Amino acid sequence: MMLLIALAITVAFVASWGASLGLLDHDLDFWWELALLIVIMLLGHWIEMRSLAQTTSALDSLAALLPDEAERVEGDGVVVVRPAELEVGDVVVIRPGGRVPADGRIVSGEADLDESMITGESRAVRRTVGDPVVAGTVATDSGLRVNITAVGEDTALAGIRRLVADAQNSSSRAQRIADRAAGWLFWFALGAGLLTAIVWTALGMPDEAVVRTITVLVIACPHALGLAIPLVVSIATERAARSGVLVKDRLALESMRTVTTVVFDKTGTLTRGEPAVTAVEVSGSWKSDDVVRLAAAAENDSEHPLAKAIVAAARRRGLPVPPANDFRSSPAVGVSAMIEGQLVQVGGPALLEEQGADELAVAGSWRLDGAIILHVLIDRQVVGALKLADEIRPESRQAAAALRARGIEVVMITGDAEAVARSVAQQVGIDRYFAGVRPENKSAEVERLQRESRTVAMVGDGVNDAPALAMADVGIAIGAGTDVAIASAGVILAGDDPRSVLSIIDLSRAAYRKMRQNLWWAAGYNLIAVPLAAGVLAPIGFVLPMSVGAILMSVSTIVVALNAQLLRRLDLTPRDLQPAVPHGQFTVPGREHARQN
Repeated sequence: MMLLIALAITVAFVASWGASLGLLDHDLDFWWELALLIVIMLLGHWIEMRSLAQTTSALDSLAALLPDEAERVEGDGVVVVRPAELEVGDVVVIRPGGRVPADGRIVSGEADLDESMITGESRAVRRTVGDPVVAGTVATDSGLRVNITAVGEDTALAGIRRLVADAQNSSSRAQRIADRAAGWLFWFALGAGLLTAIVWTALGMPDEAVVRTITVLVIACPHALGLAIPLVVSIATERAARSGVLVKDRLALESMRTVTTVVFDKTGTLTRGEPAVTAVEVSGSWKSDDVVRLAAAAENDSEHPLAKAIVAAARRRGLPVPPANDFRSSPAVGVSAMIEGQLVQVGGPALLEEQGADELAVAGSWRLDGAIILHVLIDRQVVGALKLADEIRPESRQAAAALRARGIEVVMITGDAEAVARSVAQQVGIDRYFAGVRPENKSAEVERLQRESRTVAMVGDGVNDAPALAMADVGIAIGAGTDVAIASAGVILAGDDPRSVLSIIDLSRAAYRKMRQNLWWAAGYNLIAVPLAAGVLAPIGFVLPMSVGAILMSVSTIVVALNAQLLRRLDLTPRDLQPAVPHGQFTVPGREHARQN
């Protein structure tokens, strides 16, 4: 793109040099104009480069997240080392307010971690022993000891930097169009300059021919057109990375604005992927808190996922868990323990059968929802029941409601049974779902939607989602998912908030608007400015000075750069929206279900 500028400066320099040596007419002395032209060019180029440099600030800020030093445990002491010196298996000390130097797992302590720089989530997340931590995150309130599991280029932070850099360097349909247009503009400007020189010379004004030709070559520089798309994409990928949305493929970001259907995998995407106590029913005069407290005490020594869910429920309610004695666990039956002088038993149908007890009446309706039901017995008498299910993320309801409000169909796909799928769909507010879908058939369901002339985005997190992510027009992987799912997706959510899908759509639409605005400006500017520079209005006394042509060229580039910078004002933080009202009963029979309107 600098070729036109180089030609213009060369012509002006040769003409001025010839005039100074007396070889050409004295009127062709353009030294002052040439100096002004170069100054304006450099100023415009500096502003352009400054705008481009700002788009790399995301990568710089990611690199700056790592601390300068790390405290490695050696024997009974602690040695200060650089993060680059850490190895897998080392144990490091993270002090309150300190940054994690490398990926690892907590082996001692618990703390609220600020993970906003990685996931975009503004709230601190509680992490305890056994939980993974990511390099660059901050322990806000207390210290930790972390066993290092990944260092250097193997850390999640390094992976994010690679994704952002690759996305900024990748191509897209709009970029290829802009590149071709810039190529056409070069030949257009060259042709216009040649035609201008011929016409003015034929009119007997060779001096003016040189001035007009230089002005045409300067004013038609395709910088603005060449910058229209790359700058927008670079800023868009940077804004996305800062909000926990990692764009692997620019085509995916470009396509997201046209999506008409978003397909969510259920487990781990709309739900947390782990059991939780979602309802408590009591009998007689018992209170739900007492039932949960005693059940948690009985299950406290168990490693079973359901036991952990019950203990977690007690903690969420702020209930003290009393100590238990004589703990016993019977596979497929339940657990028992002596607590506060009472025999507490927690188990399923086998326990009730063993004790000759009846289940509570509510169990029947819970079973229709596909829930796991555990009863709590005190001294062999049923005092309550616990409903456990894969907990639905509260953000899922908001995401579904917001997508529907934008005219986008929301579909759920799951391998779970019909009862479970129907219950989750009703609670989230999804009109259409596919139940009982085997992993190898998920991509076929996505293809079926595409055959209905829909542009489909698929959101998933597991190995079994990878084929569907690859089949969809846009694949979106949850960052906490498997490497296979992430490799198959064009966009990665570093967090687990399904509302981030809305952020991708907003970013895609905003970036597309800026691309169009920049392309129209760059193209329209040249269609008007080149004829003016050639002197089409000379008959009525208006001739564009060479210096003004240089200013207009720089202004066109600056306008494109500043317009792209407006993308930085886009807020991609998921917002709390009005929850969706649970939908009515689903009445269409079969594997695929849609709400009757």
